[in-house]
Amino acid sequence: ITMCAEKLALYGGEKLKSTPFGAGNRFGENDLHHLKEALEQGTLFYWYGDKVKSLTKKFAEIYDMPYCVAASSGTAAVHVALGICGVTAGDEVITSPITDMGTIIGILFQNAVPVFADLDPHSYTLDPKSVEEKITDKTKAIIAVHLTGGPTDMDAIMDIAHRHNLKVIEDCAQSYMATYKGKLLGTIGDVGCFSLNDFKQISAGDGGLVITRSEEMYEAALRFADKNYQRLPGKSAASRDVPFIAPNYRMNELTGAVGLAQMERMPKVCARLHEIGDRISDAIRDLPGIYPPKVQPDSTSTYWFYMFRIDEKEAGVDRNTFSDALAAEGIPNQRGYIPSCIYNYDLFINKRGYQGTNCPFGCKLNGHTHDYAPGLCPTAEDILNTAIRFSFNEFYTDADIDDIIAAIRKVSTYFAEKKNA
Repeated sequence: ITMCAEKLALYGGEKLKSTPFGAGNRFGENDLHHLKEALEQGTLFYWYGDKVKSLTKKFAEIYDMPYCVAASSGTAAVHVALGICGVTAGDEVITSPITDMGTIIGILFQNAVPVFADLDPHSYTLDPKSVEEKITDKTKAIIAVHLTGGPTDMDAIMDIAHRHNLKVIEDCAQSYMATYKGKLLGTIGDVGCFSLNDFKQISAGDGGLVITRSEEMYEAALRFADKNYQRLPGKSAASRDVPFIAPNYRMNELTGAVGLAQMERMPKVCARLHEIGDRISDAIRDLPGIYPPKVQPDSTSTYWFYMFRIDEKEAGVDRNTFSDALAAEGIPNQRGYIPSCIYNYDLFINKRGYQGTNCPFGCKLNGHTHDYAPGLCPTAEDILNTAIRFSFNEFYTDADIDDIIAAIRKVSTYFAEKKNA
């Protein structure tokens, strides 16, 4: 059979990408400037220093939100959000089965039970129909995970929440500056949570941010992130009158200093990532059996990573072979996002959130039976079995993006012509 398509590097052809990807340092003189100022304060405690306060003020201004509270990590930010939403023992929280454990840990620490809803097959975010099917008399909140940088269908999620009197927490760890119908993600639900982990659009090494429009939630968040201590002036003379347990998730001034410096580059970084991701999608959406990530109408993604799906019958090739072929062309990539849906992790299979017990799954305050068997969220499982992901950053050149696009098209064309020969 004579093939018109170029021979793949996987089968001995010439490798497409032979030059290194553009690179750079996301940290610089501005970070050093803020760190120096932090050290010169004579204190690194957030309540006495200026950097954490300046960071939360700046972030609130960028997001046009009245309140922002800092935390020690994105995981901590989600836990704080759950705490101020009143999630407690026996409650259920509906969320995504494809996410980091950082979304889940706070639910378990509140002695509440994670309930997993299925996903939209191409946005990789919560399917509203599945969310509504999962609601019980114990449901307290929904955590919408804006995976890969793209938005959940928030109109539908908010409608469900209002009808069932549920709180909505937006996990925006991967979606800085992304929008849903003109609104920044994190400003639509009751609480928005962000991560300053090193593997996000911006980094302070670690750290988290919580935003809300509610003054009551803001004051509760300050306390929940700080061992339930009351530090606001004029609120309570008994600053250590602790009504219930709360963790120590305080951000230190060094983290705040780097976070503040990163705020200044965030809009430009996110704009570049949005540009790159959209350009790749536009260039490959015509390929048979190749499905770029879906972005909701009138919305934007800031592509913390890029993940597309392969339909084996349409594309003429299975996901794993396509992944290998892409790597051979010089485009590093991974299969799927996480090894399996979170409900396949041992703690869910064994229903042991805490060692030596069946809590919180067997909590008498809940009283429900929770099933975490394979097949629970079939679309989510299918996503992980058919997806390819790769990363890019703001330092990638236009030539790098041309090479990524050309490699995807080269691999797709080869197998499509082989299929049709």
